[in-house]
This record gives sequence, C-alpha cells and structure tokens, in this order.
Amino acid sequence: MIETDVIIIGAGPVGLFAVFEAGLLKLKCHLIDSLPLPGGQCSEIYPKKPIYDIPGFPSVLAGELVDNLMKQAAPFKPGFTLGEAATEIDKLEDGTFVVTTIKGTKHHAPIVMIAGGLGVFEPRKPPIANITDFEDKGVEYIIKDPEFYRGKRCVIAGGGDSALDWSIFLAEKKIASEVVLVHRSSSFRGHLDSVQKVIDLADKGIIKLITESEVVGLEGNNKIETVKINHATQGEILIETDHFIPLFGLKPSLGPIADWGLEIEKNAIKVNTLDYSTNIPGIYAIGDVNVYEGKLKLILCGFHEGTIALQSAFARIYPDKKNILKYTTVNGVQGF
Repeated sequence: MIETDVIIIGAGPVGLFAVFEAGLLKLKCHLIDSLPLPGGQCSEIYPKKPIYDIPGFPSVLAGELVDNLMKQAAPFKPGFTLGEAATEIDKLEDGTFVVTTIKGTKHHAPIVMIAGGLGVFEPRKPPIANITDFEDKGVEYIIKDPEFYRGKRCVIAGGGDSALDWSIFLAEKKIASEVVLVHRSSSFRGHLDSVQKVIDLADKGIIKLITESEVVGLEGNNKIETVKINHATQGEILIETDHFIPLFGLKPSLGPIADWGLEIEKNAIKVNTLDYSTNIPGIYAIGDVNVYEGKLKLILCGFHEGTIALQSAFARIYPDKKNILKYTTVNGVQGF
C-alpha cells in the first residue's frame, strides 16, 4: 500500500502543478497515470506543438511545459505510478480512500484529486475501408514529432485547429517536402488567423489546399503510396504521398471514472466552484475532467482550480490548523 496525503489521478500539466501547490502546504502527493510518462496529452500526443496561452510564456512547446512543471514539482518529491490506469476507488470507514490500479497497485490517502483531462482517448477515424491496413505504415492520427516527416510528402485531412496548425507548421518550417490539406467543406472550424494563413500559403503554392473533398481510399504495397480523393466537382483525384494524417480529433471517454459514484454531466465530473469538490467529500476534480457553469477547458484554468482545491483539501486534512497564505516571493520554495 502506497501512503500519501493526496492521490492525484492524472499526471498531465494540471496534475503536475497541483504537486507544487500541495508542496507549499506541506502535503505529499502521489500521481497515477495510464500513460508511461508524465505529461498527459502534452507528452503523448503533441510534445512539439507550441502553446501560446500560458502566462509568462509567449510560446512554449507542450513537451517543454511538462519539463518545466516536473522541475517545479521536483523539490516536493512526488511519487508516480505510471503505465497503470486507476480503476477503483474505495472509501474507508474513516473517510480516507484506497485507489487501486488495473495492475492491482493500491494507494491510500485522505484526499483524491482527479486531474484526468478529458479521460481516455481514441482517434476519430475516417470511414475508409482499408485504413487499418496502413496504420503505422504511413497512416498516423497524431503528430508527435514533426521531424518524423522531414522530407516526406504529407496529406493532412481535417478542418479544425490541429489540421490547420500542423499544415502550416510542416509547410512553413520546410519540414515536409509537400503538404496537401484536404477538407470536405470550403469553410473551416479553426481560428480565423490560421485559416487565413493556410489560404495565403496555398496562394503562394507552399500548401496545396483541396476543399469540398474527402479522402475515400488508400493504396500501396505494404505502405501507403497513394490517396484517393473524391472532389465535389472534379470527381476522383489521385495523389502520391508518403503519409496520410487524418486529424479529426480524439474521442474522449471517462473510462472507469464514470463508475465511481461521482455526479457526471456532459461526460465530465460536476463540481462545486467554491473548491472544485465533487459530490463525494474528499474527492476533487480539476482541469478538463470537470464541468461547471462557465467552464473553460484551458490549462491555465486547471492551474487555478488545483490551487483552490488544495487549500480546501488542507482544511479537510487539518481542520484544527489555520493555514496562512504565504507568498513564494517572500518565503521562497522549501521542499521536503
């Protein structure tokens, strides 16, 4: 049995920052994550993608943000159970909790902080009959490292921010030798400035933009060689390529969390905005995994939620101890 003050389920950015805030309160943390490395989506899905809305950082790569958060948490010596999904929560008679993972590892603490992001993810795959035949043979649903596409011909499908941003990045940085963006509509769901940038790059011949079209077939001998596109007016178009990257987003699922007796709304955990507590006293939910009126799914909002939740957690663990807010600019950071 692993003993700690706060069990944090989810080792993404919000969970990692919660370690720092808990440490300032002299609370020990242990994090559980189904992924083999800390960082959540930022490490697993888009480590090389720039993030622009972290205060104090005009731009920071997702992987670098995780590295910085790990350094920030390091003085407080958090424990990690990685590569194991939390599957069960049991509340004991004394009000504390035991969290068990899929591999049977047990953790005991008076507080559980769920920072599981949007839960478990599966890519949304286009309805192409033989697409699974080319997975890991030229078909990727996530861009983890853009250098993987150095000098390669890439066909990207999608109309959201991810498809737009990666098309711009691979083309503008001259990483891919050719970038083709295919979208089924002439309008896009992404940010207007990204849409305009793609149009500008297409006008300059840096990106090949094919709208009102859909990739309907894949061909190749043991690896992808050609994509077949159905155009609304031109009919069938064949494009030779090295990679087909459909960026249609990921389907989130709460997974086992949905069976823990928590109040669920819109596939997320409903919380009290006073302290981001759930309907089970002692369990909090912070970051993208929670929902409340006016919720914004932003990393910086998760940082705030974790800070407030841990103040409440301290009061729950030590009801007779007065917690005086101390500023790190005055007191510095003292680890364990």
